[in-house]
Amino acid sequence: MSNIDSFKAGQKLVCTITKLPQAAADGKTIARLMRLDHENKKALRHAQKVRGQRILIYNRGNRDWVSREKCAKVVHVAVGQEWTIAFTLDMAHDLKKVAGLISIKTA
Repeated sequence: MSNIDSFKAGQKLVCTITKLPQAAADGKTIARLMRLDHENKKALRHAQKVRGQRILIYNRGNRDWVSREKCAKVVHVAVGQEWTIAFTLDMAHDLKKVAGLISIKTA
């Protein structure tokens, strides 16, 4: 377990899931941290763009109705998943909360 208070803002961190969370809230926190990875951000942007192109507008009672797809789930919380993020001070609380479930190394 790393000392999160010693990290500097902008420092690259490599995080790896070592243990599955018991609480749903911890799983959501890890998923939120995983979505900060550059590759995951790129996949989410692409999925949003494609979802906007596939929007279905149909007429119902002489009014336009929109049928939208659900958001893409690009991250999955599983043991061994690894991601790289740039440390910011606002994510320190989240990292401390799940520090027992992930290993954090500097890149």
